[in-house]
Amino acid sequence: MPALLRPAFTAFGVACLMSAASIASSGTAFAQAKQQAAPAQQAAPAQEAPVLKQIALTDKQLDGVLSAQKDMDAITDKLPENTAPDQKVIAKLEDAAKKHGFASYDDYNNVVDNISLVLGGFDPATKKYVGTEVVIKAQIAQVQADKKMPAKDKKEAVEELNEALKTPAPQIENKGNIDLVARYYDKLVAALGDDEN
Repeated sequence: MPALLRPAFTAFGVACLMSAASIASSGTAFAQAKQQAAPAQQAAPAQEAPVLKQIALTDKQLDGVLSAQKDMDAITDKLPENTAPDQKVIAKLEDAAKKHGFASYDDYNNVVDNISLVLGGFDPATKKYVGTEVVIKAQIAQVQADKKMPAKDKKEAVEELNEALKTPAPQIENKGNIDLVARYYDKLVAALGDDEN
């Protein structure tokens, strides 16, 4: 999804998404995530990141996100990178969100952001919630151990991950979200992981 459509994602969001699907993958996937994350970081360096409105997630919302993903991807995949969507695109996104049970595209985004906050703390190997700090530290170790990754890329990746450690994700206010996301983990990573990594 283009960076300008997802303003709520900050450094913690990049770490969340990278952690949700990249530990099991090689340096190539990390490089792709890094390339996609870079425009998001450059797009709004002077802006204050919006605070995530945490909500208690429901099965209906997770089902809605999963069913909406194909429609959302069909709309956003056609957009050029780093361009603001026009009113026609925004209207299509609003319609797709409403079609899948959300009050608005903003409501859909808030649910996705809450899901991503929780996913960022899951260890992809065990599919258990361990917290974002543990996941990021494991990613650092994985990158450092990667013999195939060029030294320059490895250095940049480690710096980026260390930066993510300095900007911790907010504490999850609704602990029930962890169990709910765990039940949908594989489906969520398949649906959201490809889009973000």
